[in-house]
Amino acid sequence: MIGTSVTRREDAALLTGAGRYVSNVDLPGVLAVGYVTSTVAHARLLRVDVSAARALDGVVDVVVAGDLPFGPMPPLFRFVPEAMSRTLLASDKVRFVGEPIAAVVGESAAVVADALELIEVGYEPLPAVVRPEHALDDRVLLFEDAGTNVASRNAGGDEALPFDGCEVVVEATIRNQRLAPCPLETRVAAAEWLADGRLLFHASCQGAHPIRAQLASLYGLEESQVRVVTRDVGGSFGAKARAYPEDLLLPQLARRTGRPVRWVPPRSADMVGLGHSRAQVQTIRIGGRRDGTIELLQADLLADAGAYPLVAPLLAGNTGNLMPGPYRIRAARWTTTAVVTNTTPVVAYRGAGRPEAAALTDRAIDLFAAEVGMDAAEVRRRNLVGGDEQPWTTATGLELDGGDYAATFERVLAAAGYERLRTEQARRRAAGDRRALGIGTSVFIDRTAGVPGGEYGSVQLRPDGSVLAVTGSSPYGQGHHTTWAMIISARTGIPLDRIEVVHGDTDVVPRGGITGGSRSVQKAGAAIADASEQLVAAARARAADLLEAGEGDVVFDVAAGRFHVAGAPGAASVGWADIGASLSDEDDALRCESDFEGGGATFPFGAYVAVVEVDLDTGVPTLLRIVTVDDAGTIVNPLLAEGQVHGGLGQGIAQALFEEFLYDDDGNPLTSTLADYSFPTAADLPSFEGSLQETPTARNPLGAKGIAESGTIGAVPAVQNAVIDAVSHLGVRHIDLPVTAERIWLALGAADARR
Repeated sequence: MIGTSVTRREDAALLTGAGRYVSNVDLPGVLAVGYVTSTVAHARLLRVDVSAARALDGVVDVVVAGDLPFGPMPPLFRFVPEAMSRTLLASDKVRFVGEPIAAVVGESAAVVADALELIEVGYEPLPAVVRPEHALDDRVLLFEDAGTNVASRNAGGDEALPFDGCEVVVEATIRNQRLAPCPLETRVAAAEWLADGRLLFHASCQGAHPIRAQLASLYGLEESQVRVVTRDVGGSFGAKARAYPEDLLLPQLARRTGRPVRWVPPRSADMVGLGHSRAQVQTIRIGGRRDGTIELLQADLLADAGAYPLVAPLLAGNTGNLMPGPYRIRAARWTTTAVVTNTTPVVAYRGAGRPEAAALTDRAIDLFAAEVGMDAAEVRRRNLVGGDEQPWTTATGLELDGGDYAATFERVLAAAGYERLRTEQARRRAAGDRRALGIGTSVFIDRTAGVPGGEYGSVQLRPDGSVLAVTGSSPYGQGHHTTWAMIISARTGIPLDRIEVVHGDTDVVPRGGITGGSRSVQKAGAAIADASEQLVAAARARAADLLEAGEGDVVFDVAAGRFHVAGAPGAASVGWADIGASLSDEDDALRCESDFEGGGATFPFGAYVAVVEVDLDTGVPTLLRIVTVDDAGTIVNPLLAEGQVHGGLGQGIAQALFEEFLYDDDGNPLTSTLADYSFPTAADLPSFEGSLQETPTARNPLGAKGIAESGTIGAVPAVQNAVIDAVSHLGVRHIDLPVTAERIWLALGAADARR
């Protein structure tokens, strides 16, 4: 079963409209909720007049900050100044366009929309700090009591790098632009108080139990008094890892009105309210020898945290730690500075610091290769760690868990026909072809299962011989139900259609973590595997009773899913249905559970080649091919793994060529609709040429590593490098992300002026 391509069992319900999202949960008497949000990036709140809205027919309640019993929510990390705390609704100041100021509860969404238009907000505008470089001087403070815009500083690696001893040193400042995650389903949530006084909360999130913990803490409840349910989720990519202030306020609104409430924000609200990500300015320095040997790498990372510091400091730390990648770099140094700005707060997004690291390192290597006059692929060849050098500890102290990065790179170069591509590129350049060909490469490592904590799983045999599996992980598109059923079937021989998987209900699942950081198969899958093996052991004892044999004499035939006496496979045997039928209530229906912590983070890796064509007259880039080799250890389901790579590639290509969330100098969003915020359609993407390989890890019993984020890590630098390579012969050394037609055209013009 393991290693077999099995189609997703989740899809039938979704494709036939039988899925259950928060928006279509039946809540009798439910009220609609909407929020007035700031239209100014930075201002003091002078007044919030809600009188006209309260008087509107159909409005049940209107709430402002002064109506709430809650204090400020402290920052997530203790090293962030306490003064940078946030209230659920803006009180004295607003700090970004989209910050909620008042909540309206009404009989319908239409009534709420009308009421929101009637609320008058008086602002005293303040200067806005939009770019992280400007936040550093502290001339305009977002939090006066903090006395600074710096949320955190950190560093790692060697104290001082001896660049004076390098034959070649290249320095550059590059940008990893701000992105909006744009999941198909917005931040939908609903809340109601039950007759027994418990809170029932419906969430579109990445883990029911962390949301329960947030709600219980805010409302002063025991966790047993809160039930969180998350069923189908229309995407997240990291942005829904925690509840937002608008989510957290819903139970209070339900309490005030005595009725269930539901919030369904429009896309326009989510574009500025759902957390953004990436948003780093990276100053890099790379040094080495003229023979292509890289010796030193340094990066000073300036992280834009947005208006309230959430996880930007952690993301920048991830970037620094992963920075050396799969390369034999003897010393590295990184520093991070996270600052607050009058923009949407930054949260985790697919890759969470690791794509930023690969973009940094792979651009640095291409810049170094250009400086020494060597093919960028050859520089990579000379510096990649080979399989015979494992185990390898990177210059920042990461202990890698195996992989032949050099051989993987050769494999992808061969698959792409790299030498033929270079020959065609040379032919076009010699002929003066205005359609320039570019080839870009990337070799990267990921770090998965790095999110702290274990994961829960249980497997229960039912009287009819079917199995109920309960998992603490919460899927939002990954295919967990299919994967967990495969893991169970591989160990029990029970057919997939006889295995039911349940997730996302804190009344049913005793504990659980977050689905993020590509940890699910390694932790939740390992817990399910362990529970399944326990079930087989427990069932063997029951089968021994039924066969009137000693337990040690009973053999389990996993292919047949039956137990028989050793040495007599053709004699009497019992199956799961026989064992299930023999159970009594006291047996707890033969239920086994496991909590799996794991042996530490794992390090999937990959090598990508991108091929682009650039129109030298217009600057328009066209992605012709992207060729990938991904290694994620043991692959449970190749079909799902390939799907994860494809999704990641789409998002990585989007960052490389299309996406950027922009503000003007006053903090007004310029790309707050899908008419302005660009990303590719299927027509803009080539067919992906991908392959999988397996280097199992010893850090979990499945040998699995994560793969959900790999595509976003390798695609960005491969495509960016390809575009720059296409125009490098004309004097272009670097173009910032996204490498749009306008930026390419301007870079060509600047290079022409220099010539």
